[in-house]
Amino acid sequence: MKLPAHLHRTDIDTPLGRMRLAATDHALAGAWFHDQQHAPDDALMARWSPAPDHPVLREAAAQLADYFAARRTAFDLPLDLSFGTPFQTAVWQGLLTIGAGQTLSYGALAQRVASPNAVRAVGAAVGRNPVSIVVPCHRVLGANGALTGYAGGLPRKRALLQLEADNPMALSST
Repeated sequence: MKLPAHLHRTDIDTPLGRMRLAATDHALAGAWFHDQQHAPDDALMARWSPAPDHPVLREAAAQLADYFAARRTAFDLPLDLSFGTPFQTAVWQGLLTIGAGQTLSYGALAQRVASPNAVRAVGAAVGRNPVSIVVPCHRVLGANGALTGYAGGLPRKRALLQLEADNPMALSST
């Protein structure tokens, strides 16, 4: 993933820890927990402009607050996922098809993105998802339904899935 040196950023507090949000002029490009694996390095993020009043960042923060308060199960934000490889971008787009309260295995996601023999590569792309929660990589499970791999940590993955399972607005798990 190759993020630009010029993005807008802000930090927000969530029930699962502090997050950094990043946006281009017109779209959300990143959402990472502060201790998340595969997040951009501090030197790059330090070059991004602090912009808590940026309209996309303000709306992303509001929608994430609604999500954690169980008032929202889906996000309505402009996204810029163009900073990954074409394969990563296809996987991230595939993640957007997994509804709240639903889960999918890495193998099924590989099928969904027309790469049935690339399960490991799909897993690597999922792990490098730049827009945590909004692009729901936490909804991908191991083949036997096990909680595996989440760059934000398995306790957060478990908490996100539980939040969605407890939310009456979410669909039942498939």
